[in-house]
Amino acid sequence: MTEIKELLPIGSIVWLKDAKRALMVFGVKQTNQETNVEYDYIGVMYPEGNLGIKSQFMFNHEDIEKVVFRGYEDTTRTAFIENLEKFYESAEK
Repeated sequence: MTEIKELLPIGSIVWLKDAKRALMVFGVKQTNQETNVEYDYIGVMYPEGNLGIKSQFMFNHEDIEKVVFRGYEDTTRTAFIENLEKFYESAEK
């Protein structure tokens, strides 16, 4: 499982292993509603963006081969990550 503090910010552009297209991260810690499996990220094709549910891809941090661009980070994101860490720590207890 990926450490919460290692999660990339939304807006990050990544290449997955064996991918033919780059993806842009638009969400973190997402659950697939059909399988109930949690993933580190949800992304859409770059540069097109969100073209609908069928163009959204869930993946984990270890699936990333290369980070092309790291998304925007500020104090709001820092607080979000800290709260997310607390949530997962309390859920493990």
